[in-house]
Amino acid sequence: MVADDWDQFPEGVYEAMRTGRSSRIIIGVLVALAVLASGCGDADEAKPNITLVTNPWTASFLNVAVAEQILENEMGYSVEVINIDENEAMFTGLADGTLDAVLEIWPSGITVGEQAFFDDGSVVNIGELGVIGKIGWFVPRYIVDEHPELATWEGYRSAEAGALFSIAETGDKGRFLGTDPSYSQFDEYIIANLNLPFEVMYSGSEPATVAELDARVSAHEPILMYWWTPTAAVSVFDLVNVPLPPYTEKCGASQAAGDDGVDCDYPEDVIIKAASGKLREKAPDVFEFLNAFTITTDDQLEMLPGAEIDGEDVADVAAKWISAHKDVWSAWVK
Repeated sequence: MVADDWDQFPEGVYEAMRTGRSSRIIIGVLVALAVLASGCGDADEAKPNITLVTNPWTASFLNVAVAEQILENEMGYSVEVINIDENEAMFTGLADGTLDAVLEIWPSGITVGEQAFFDDGSVVNIGELGVIGKIGWFVPRYIVDEHPELATWEGYRSAEAGALFSIAETGDKGRFLGTDPSYSQFDEYIIANLNLPFEVMYSGSEPATVAELDARVSAHEPILMYWWTPTAAVSVFDLVNVPLPPYTEKCGASQAAGDDGVDCDYPEDVIIKAASGKLREKAPDVFEFLNAFTITTDDQLEMLPGAEIDGEDVADVAAKWISAHKDVWSAWVK
């Protein structure tokens, strides 16, 4: 040990060591230092890593970005974000604890197999997100203005309607534009059961759908598509929801089963959050935080245009919301 090394010891320890006055003092101090160091290490390691799920749509990314930043910056957790399709693989991950929570589940998309995870308690419903959503069929308003018969689904039964929306790939049939195939979509069944002259084609993703919508609206051309609210695109492109036959319990059972009996509209969805049944024990304060976490329809509509239309980074949009709404989210942090 060189002279400078003595500086690391508390006052008095060097003198005791130099004079040999009390080996017990030396040992006691060194043990105390070791315990303190050990305790600091335990504190650093006490908080487990938290894994949040994003599904492949913008609002899901925004919800999670808000939660992630608060968990990391205000509660001291390390957060891993995993993008996964909303399907049984996601529920399996929540059930076995490899995934901790998902913050936007549309109940109309929950299948019989997925409901089983809630029923056995391996996945826990942690309350409403605060958003009321509606999936459905949408067209730009100019379509309804120019073709009033297309304001409801009955107007889409004619060959003329099919021809209006046709493209080269669909021939005489109209194109119905779906989005990411992993989403809960029943449009092929609806079209077949209502005997409509349309064919479903999938864009592949939410951004691809928005790009196609932008191109069609810019050219004032027809487009009929699967879409939902709340989204920025509904207001930016002035989209109108086309009512389908009313939702029924029988039709809803077919939606849950994923069978070919679906012949009705998508229901209004009170969106929920879900957590692993293991999260309460793993990180009780995170469980309570996510239970209290609330993003309303207005909150999403405040954030969505920046991410969907202006191309801002989702993390930056979320950070702006957090900065502007401390009075809201501070109540979630205990």
